[in-house]
Parts: sequence; C-alpha cells; structure tokens
Amino acid sequence: MPVAFITGATGFVGRHVATTLLDHGWTLRALCRSRSQQCVDLPGLEWFVGDLRNPEQLTGPMAGAQAVFHVAADYRLWAKDRREIYESNVTGTSNVMRAALRAGVEKVVYTSSVGALGLREDGTPAGENTPVGLTDMVGHYKRSKFLAEREAEKFLREGLRVVFVHPSTPVGPGDHKPTPTGKIIVDFLNRKMPAFLETGLNLVDVRDVAEGHRLAYEKGGVGEKYILGNRNLTLAQIFSMLEKISGVPAPKVKLPYTPILWLARFFLLVSLVTRTQPLIPYEGVRMAAKHMFFDSSKAVRQLGLPQTPVERALSDAVAWFEQNGYVKRR
Repeated sequence: MPVAFITGATGFVGRHVATTLLDHGWTLRALCRSRSQQCVDLPGLEWFVGDLRNPEQLTGPMAGAQAVFHVAADYRLWAKDRREIYESNVTGTSNVMRAALRAGVEKVVYTSSVGALGLREDGTPAGENTPVGLTDMVGHYKRSKFLAEREAEKFLREGLRVVFVHPSTPVGPGDHKPTPTGKIIVDFLNRKMPAFLETGLNLVDVRDVAEGHRLAYEKGGVGEKYILGNRNLTLAQIFSMLEKISGVPAPKVKLPYTPILWLARFFLLVSLVTRTQPLIPYEGVRMAAKHMFFDSSKAVRQLGLPQTPVERALSDAVAWFEQNGYVKRR
C-alpha cells in the first residue's frame, strides 16, 4: 500500500483528506502538536507528535513515504500575535518542502487557498492565472498564504515535484473548530445574524475538496495550480439556502459597507489594547468588499473534481452542527 505523510489531519479539510486517502488504500502518517482529542485513531493512520516550525520533527515520519499532503494552515482572521500565523504558514511550509526534498518523496500536494489568488475587478470568476501580487492580499492570513506559496514554488527549482491545490470555501460536516465560514453558518442557525454585509463566495463540498487532493496527486501536473471549488453565490443566496434547509429566517437587512468598515476599525483598535478578539473582524469586512468568485473548470476538466450540489454540503453541515451541540434548540 502507498504511504503518505499528511499535515493538518486534525483540521476540517485535513481530516477529510485523511479519510479519503485511507478509503483508497493509503497508509498514513499524520502530524499533530499533541495527542489532543482531535487526534482520532483511524485504521491505517499513525500519529506523530511534532510541530511544523521544528524541521527535525518532520524527517522521521516522512522516511519512505511516496507522497506528502501539506494541508495544515493557521486559518485565523485575527491573532494576538500575528507572527504565529506567518511562522506556521510560511516557515512551516518551507520546513515541510525541505524535509520532503530530503526524503525523496515522489510528489507533494500543497494546499494553498483561493485567498492567495487574484480577483477580477469586474467581479467575474477568477482563475489560477489571474494576475496578483502581495499588495492585493487583505490581512495576515492571506498574506501568509501568498508568501507560503512562493516558498513552495522555490522548491520546484530544486527538483521537488509539487502540485498546488486552492480550495475555495469548503462547507460540510466535521467543521469542529469551526472555521470562519462554519461560524457564519452557526451564527445564522443561532439567529445571531439580524443583518449582513453583501459579498460573494465560491462554495464547495469539503468531501469534494478532499477527493481533489487525491486526484491532484494522481493526475496533477507538477507546478500546476488547481482551484478546488464549485458554485459562486452571493451571501444573500447562501442565507436563502440555509433558510430552506433549517427553517431559520434569513436576515433581510443589508448593511452599508463604509460605516461597518469604520466600526470594524474601531473594534480593531480596542482589541489591540484589550488583547481580545474584536467584535467585528476588520479583515473579514475588508474581504467582503469584493465578490470572491472563482472558476474551477480546470480542476473539473483535468482532475475530474467532483461537483456535489452545494445544497447537500450545506444541509450536511447544518445537520452536523445541530447534532454536535453547536446550535441552541430552536
């Protein structure tokens, strides 16, 4: 059986990638910072305690592996110490690539993000090669993922076979943290969203994203980028779907952008003093200024990326959040 080393298997996307690989006969070695409750034992998976920021802890688990799936990322829109985000996402990626090169693995699948790609000014779906630069990145998470991708690209020149996948906005069961997107769903279900800022997202079933990782290893071209996405929707359309699924009324009040941005700036200043998470995420408001629409046709065409209806992904996400105590009784 083929052997793979995977990072991020305790996370939302990473857990689904691990499960998909195991279902297809892979033996996995997975990295976790500690034996937390998220390090669930699965047949065919062996956990190794370690940290991406410590390159010495990556060498052993990679020995003899055919593949590396680097899925782990520090996905936060706010942190007390922004350096933690860069250390995990940029330095951690460099460490993983260096260890993979030394271990002689056949191929690395690196999980980037559509947040590291360019957006079109007219709001039409962007592709893998839409022009982009560091100055286009909003917030430390996006900047760190952009810089991390540049680090990974350096290793192509050293002979490391890397394929890049860019998940859009994954939704579905198992978002235990939850991610910022999952929190939107949870807040909606708990009726904590009386109003909203209009924006646009590309939703995709997290299980399709996981399958896209496996397909990227099998069919992806070295140095190629693949957007793992599905359907472009406005936030109002997403809320309408959630209303039909859950019965919770969708918010009707659309907030004006500029006053909310200034309010978010105020809460950001407060958070710098109190060292607590701001009530309104400043980076999230800035991101909402543009519709984050993407074209995943390359991954569908070249990899065979599945396109499960996003209604099913949202329905399964709602059911999972309800079953696991995230939602108060309605």
